Amino acid sequence: MKKTPLLNVALSRLIASLGHGDMVVIGDAGLPVPPGVELIDLALTHGIPDFVSTLKVLLSEMQVESHVLAQEILDKQPSALTTLDELNAEGSLGRRDLLSHEQFKVLSRQARAIVRTGECSPYCNIVLVSGVTF
Repeated sequence: MKKTPLLNVALSRLIASLGHGDMVVIGDAGLPVPPGVELIDLALTHGIPDFVSTLKVLLSEMQVESHVLAQEILDKQPSALTTLDELNAEGSLGRRDLLSHEQFKVLSRQARAIVRTGECSPYCNIVLVSGVTF
C-alpha cells in the first residue's frame, strides 16, 4: 500500500506520467471539460470532495512550477482563496498567473487532465503547471 496521502489510482497514474510544463486542472463542479481532455471525476455531491482538500492531496505528490487562476476569483473571494494565497506564499504553487475566466477555459483545452471536484464555490479552479524535482 502507498505511504503517501494520494490513494486514487487515476490521479497517481496522471502525476507519475507528467513531464515538465504539463498542465493539470483542478476544477469546481461546473467547470466545462473540453472534448479530448481526460476527466478524472471525483465529485460525489455538493462540496465533496472540496477544492482545497483535492489540491492539497495532489500537491503531496506533484512538483508545481507555476499555477493559473481566473482573475474573477479575486473579485468573488471564495474561502479557498485564503488557502491558495497561503500555499502560494510558502512556495508550493510557484509563480501565479491570472487570466480571465474565458481565457482560463481556453487554456484548459491544453491540460493533460481535468480533476472535477464537488466544489460549488464560484471560480474555484486552478491550472497546475508541472515542474521538475532536479
